[in-house]
Amino acid sequence: MTTTAVLSRDPAAPFTVEAVEIDGPRADEILVRVHATGICHTDLVTRAAGAADHPVLLGHEGAGVVEAVGAAVTGVRPGDRVVLTFRHCGSCRNCRAERPAYCLRAAKLNQFGARADGSARVTVAGTPVRDGFFGQSSFAAYALTAADNTVVVDTEVDPAVLAPLGCGFLTGAGAVLNVLRPDRDARVAVYGVGAVGMAGVLAAVASEVAELAVVEPSPARRALALELGATAALDPAADDIVPAIRKLTDGGATHALDTTGSSRVLATAAAAAAIGGTVVAVGLGAGVPEIDLRDIVLGGKVVRGCLEGDAVPATFIPHLLELHAAGRFPIDRLVTRYPHTEINVALAEHRAGTVVKPVLIW
Repeated sequence: MTTTAVLSRDPAAPFTVEAVEIDGPRADEILVRVHATGICHTDLVTRAAGAADHPVLLGHEGAGVVEAVGAAVTGVRPGDRVVLTFRHCGSCRNCRAERPAYCLRAAKLNQFGARADGSARVTVAGTPVRDGFFGQSSFAAYALTAADNTVVVDTEVDPAVLAPLGCGFLTGAGAVLNVLRPDRDARVAVYGVGAVGMAGVLAAVASEVAELAVVEPSPARRALALELGATAALDPAADDIVPAIRKLTDGGATHALDTTGSSRVLATAAAAAAIGGTVVAVGLGAGVPEIDLRDIVLGGKVVRGCLEGDAVPATFIPHLLELHAAGRFPIDRLVTRYPHTEINVALAEHRAGTVVKPVLIW
């Protein structure tokens, strides 16, 4: 069928809205009518894979309704409301251990995974599009997905609110609820409150932690974090973060979430952690953090990574929706909607820090 997609032809140029041809679903594929797609930092850093003769179709936070399913698909039916997330094989040792984000075939399945026979799923003017990003490429009105990354949700929640549960909100909330697991005496620090960090803030508030400090350069995001339940908000350009966190949290954060991907910020989070504290890093950045080994050892501190919130999407996304229905996870406060034709406006406002999670509407 012919449909509309947002393509990247040059990472230095704006996205373009174009008509594309999308194939029908093969036996193991699902055709989803996309209603909303979140814009994630991972989409933007991946644009470098594009070239003028091989346009890229990104998008990995889709939500919509199943249009059709292949003959071999079970558990998903036409008419189902779904959230699209990352792919995993389901059979490797990590998938069997319920750690699908660490699937041994993750790179092949999620980094523009192709069909086994090499045939094109999406073309533009006869040219194959580089698609299959996270098994969905949902910057389009329709997406071809698989059963392992298509989560059926029994809810009437706005698709714009559902969409970021596929990655950004899943990552931040999962890092707190699945990895840090703070109790009511916890003193939590969150570094960077974009969509991932703000979801972590909401998860910490839902956990009724004793203290919750955020570190964020954007005044608008600091103000929103305070509205949502943070007890303090620090500006890294104005505050001396390590002593400030130690003062606010009575000696250091017992639990910390770093969403920035900055090695310098991760080192700061480790230094500001309490004795026995845990720091979880979720940002895919670069560099080597200058962490004081004596401080880590003598303080019994833990620094660890976390991918996709260490979540099993098929069960964790419905859990987050239960929290949302109970008023304990108000992710609707984080979403700003844009017509898909205004993707470049959405990106500009996101870079300016005036929105937390931009979501494209189809």
